[in-house]
This record gives sequence, structure tokens and C-alpha cells, in this order.
Amino acid sequence: MRILGLSALYHDSAAALVVDGEIVAAAQEERFTRRKHDDRFPQNAIAYCLEEGGISLSDLDHVVFYDKPFLKFERLLETYVAFAPKGFRSFRIALPLWLREKLFQKDLLAGELKGMGGGTFEASKLLFTEHHLSHAASAFFPSPFEEALVLTLDGVGEWATTSAAIGKGNQLDIFKEVHFPHSLGLLYSAFTYYTGFKVNSGEYKVMGLAPYGEPRFVQTILDHLIDVKEDGSYRLNLDYFDYCTGLTMTNSRFDALFGAPPRRPDKEVLTPFHMDLAASVQKVTEIVVEKLARGLQKETGQRKLCMAGGVALNCVANGVLHRLGLFDDIYVQPAAGDAGGAVGAALAAYHIHHGKPRTSGKDRMRGAYLGPVFAQADIERRLTEAGAVFEVLDEDTLVDETARALADEKAVGWFQGRMEFGPRALGGRSILGDPRSPTMQKTLNLKVKYRESFRPFAPSVLREHVADYFEYDADSPYMLMVAPVVESRRRPMTAEQEALFGIEKLNVPRSDIPAVTHVDYSARLQTVTADVAPRYHALISRFRDLTGCPLVVNTSFNVRGEPIVCTPEDAFRCFMGTDIEVLAVGNCLLRKERQDPALKLNYETAFELD
Repeated sequence: MRILGLSALYHDSAAALVVDGEIVAAAQEERFTRRKHDDRFPQNAIAYCLEEGGISLSDLDHVVFYDKPFLKFERLLETYVAFAPKGFRSFRIALPLWLREKLFQKDLLAGELKGMGGGTFEASKLLFTEHHLSHAASAFFPSPFEEALVLTLDGVGEWATTSAAIGKGNQLDIFKEVHFPHSLGLLYSAFTYYTGFKVNSGEYKVMGLAPYGEPRFVQTILDHLIDVKEDGSYRLNLDYFDYCTGLTMTNSRFDALFGAPPRRPDKEVLTPFHMDLAASVQKVTEIVVEKLARGLQKETGQRKLCMAGGVALNCVANGVLHRLGLFDDIYVQPAAGDAGGAVGAALAAYHIHHGKPRTSGKDRMRGAYLGPVFAQADIERRLTEAGAVFEVLDEDTLVDETARALADEKAVGWFQGRMEFGPRALGGRSILGDPRSPTMQKTLNLKVKYRESFRPFAPSVLREHVADYFEYDADSPYMLMVAPVVESRRRPMTAEQEALFGIEKLNVPRSDIPAVTHVDYSARLQTVTADVAPRYHALISRFRDLTGCPLVVNTSFNVRGEPIVCTPEDAFRCFMGTDIEVLAVGNCLLRKERQDPALKLNYETAFELD
């Protein structure tokens, strides 16, 4: 049975192909269009999935959309009626779009699919599943667990913003929900907006900013903005928010509570005030997630936990859950946001709608390496046409040369195998560096990524050595767990250093691996195994042989504002526009000094850095 799952028309459009219960391919549309968070119909991602599966549209048994538009429209109408006459301006903007497009989404999707060619498509094959069921299915069905509690946390689907389900075999039973307008995800997004970042994409910046501040507003948030019960159920005080019917996330009462208007990123720099806000909402999120997990574990007795939804990408909160020991194992969907709904929709149709059996015991996401791969001959042709100068090496030599470049503290572009599905680069489309270097974080942020200096980097560590460096001894293949650096690797702080605050903390080396140690002595881990990522494991192993250090800095292969690279040409373009010094694409090795200077791009002038 061949099922295509789709996530589209809101943000982070994606497609996924499931064949007889196995995930064959999955990709986000943004990678092909180069338009970050592309929300349009994912025709390029669909074309890739069909090509990877060796099939046409007419070969599909079903196409499944990841939510139900009519339920969303019901929520829209009921919300505006409840708040009327407030919000008429917002209603006037939203209604024509719904009447023109979204309300008739079945016709729109069928028309787009028919227009793609490559076989015929029958509209009767189109199915819809609920948003939170798609999220829950994306986490539980690929997990190795036969039975588990499934927790979904996001902004909002149709009505649900938080849901709990029990997954068992090929079934999922959602037994508890929190409904819009009460939403932990929207609370976090409100602070994302208030601190000057973009909603639905800047939340991870707030998480990265949080350790620079003090959580001095936690009680203010708990007293005025959110009422959290001991079992984790919660309600927001809507007097302080404008997202129900307005055009912004917060209102003047919110401003008065914290004593300032929202930060204007084009005119105002980040201050300790904004850092304290980030620290505070992060702490409140951790409190709510912990209470939810405790309450649900006590209620169900489940010892395994699966997580999905945008809030599940909050790896700091995930790390808190792991350290609590409430569950024997935790599995987080690597594409936990809306893109992952494409995978969940397809799997829900296969297992729940059709009742097909499920095999547990292994991670069916395959390391999230579900995107396009390029043959060596194709790589060489593409690079040649782009004007690149390269040498072709055997695998052992390529790995050795790249590891030596890393040991020399050079920034390395690493483009190997299949592209990752989800927001994290996991050694397929990565920029790598030496974690021992005290200057690597600043160099990568300002001269390679062209992004805010406070942003942390993650370590990719050999699974067999993770406990030697971090207070963590489990799998974390998707970079979705934060753990402290072990005490023996930390560097003691002087009294003068302890007195620093805000961004001043950034340049103080805090461990033997300063490039991946955040200011609170934490790190966002990716564990690497030879069976899932053999060439990446070999590279880190060779780096260990050269330096004694079994981990590398890993960040996504892109610059600020752009999606992760998809093709060899994308990789070469990024290489020529940044201070990446060495690039490994397949078996091709490129060195910056050998390239034609006329091909250099100037990314730096396009960004104003904090």
C-alpha cells in the first residue's frame, strides 16, 4: 500500500511517502524552493517522494492531509463570535482567504495534484486526519515502543493545543486535550513576538537566549498569564493577549505588566531585560511540561513517552524530562513541528484507517535521513557546472583530510548521503568545527552563519563516548535533548567571570569543549552510531584519533534566513559566500584557496548582526 502524506498551506509544507508501513521518503518544500518555512503546496517535495519511491500519482492508494480545514474554520468562526465585535479587522482579513481557498481545500489539493502530471489522480483517494492525531502518529508509530504515552504540544491545530494519547500496537487513543485559546505554544510565541523575534520560527532563538538571563518574571507569568494546576492542566488569562482576534500576539496590558512595548528588532538591541523574559518563559514552559508529564504518568502508569508538536522541539524542556526519570525512555519525533505531520498523516491512514499491523522494536525514522541523495557522478557534474575546483578522493582519504582540517580549527562543510527531514542537520547537511576551540562559536556565528552571536552550537558525539563528556548516557540521535557537561570537563569560573551578565558571558570558556558548552554548562546532544551514519561516525572517530576528542561542532549547512542546503550547487554557493574553508561533497573535497575568487558571494552585507 502506497500512501502520500501532506502538510501544507499554513507553514513548513512537506510531503512523506509511506509504502507498506515503511517511511520511504520525506522532505520539506523549503529545501527545494529556497524559501524558508515555505507554506505553499509542496509540489517539489511530492515530486521527490514519488521519484524516490519509483511511482507516479496514479500508483498511490491515498493522499492524506494532516489536518481538517472545516474544523479549523469552525474554530475561527466561534472565536470571532465569542469576542465580537472585537476583532472585526482581523476577521475581515481572514474570511476572504478562507472562503476563496482554505474552506475548499479538498478541491484545491485535488486540483494541485492533478496539475502535477506524471499520472492521474482521483479525488476520492484524498483523506484528512486531525492535526493532533497526525502529530501523535508521527511520534508513536515510528518509535521503537509497542506501547507508550504520547504527548503533543503546539500552538494550535483545529481546536487542540495540548493532547495526550495512548499508543498501543497499531492504535492511538487520544484521551485528554487542552483547547484553543489556551495554549502553551502560543504563550511561548507571545514572548517570541514580545522579545522581537518572528513567531513560528524564532522560538528556538528565545530558548537559546534564555541561559543568558535570570528567570525573574516566572512568578509574574504564573500570577497573571497562566494558571497551572498540579496535574499540568492550564488556562491562559486572555486579557493580556491579542492573538484570538487581533493582528499581534500581545496587547497594551501585556506591555504594562512588563513595563515596556515589544522590542523592535530593526531598532532595538537585545538587553538583559529581554534575556530575563526569555529565561522566565522558558522556565514556565519547563514547569508546565513537568507537571503534565507527572500527572499523565501517574494517571496512565506508562513507562515510555513519545512527543511531537512544535513545543517538543524545546530540547531544554526535553532534557528536564529525561533527568526526572519519570519514564524509562523518551522518543521525540525529529520533525516534531508541522512538517512532521506529513509523516504522521500517512502512518495514521495506514495503521488506524486501514488497520494494518505495526512492527515495533526499531526506530523507523532511519536517523531522519529521508531526503534526496546524489550519486557521485551527478555530484561531480553539478560542481563542475557551478565552476567549482575539487579533487576526488576515496572514502578513507576524504575522511582523513576532513578530520585534519577540523583539527586545524577550520570550518568544514559536510554534504553526505541523504538530506535530513526536520529542522536539525544531523551529519548529512552540516557545517562542522573543532569543539575545543574557544573562538569557534563566534567564528561560526558571525563569519559563517551570519546570525546572532548568542546562538549556541550542538555537539555530535560518538554514542560510545557520550557519558565521558555529558551527564547523559542514552541515545539522542536527533539533537533533541539538552544535558549538562560533566563536572570533570568544566572549567571553574573566577569571581570576576561570575559577575558578568548577559552577552558578556559568551566569551568565557566554560569547559574542555567551549564551542559547544552553553553559558549554563549545557549542550544539545546528537549521539552518532556507525549503523545509522557510517561515514559521519568514521569522520568523528578519525577526529578522535587525531585529537583525543570524540565529538565535533555540528550546525546546519545554511546561513541566516535560508533553508538548509539541498543540492551540491546549494552547498557550493554557501561555501563561496561564507568563511567555510573546506567542503566535502560526496567524495569531492574542495578547498577555499583553490576556488575562482570571481565566484565569491557576499552574504555578510545582507545581514545586520546583533
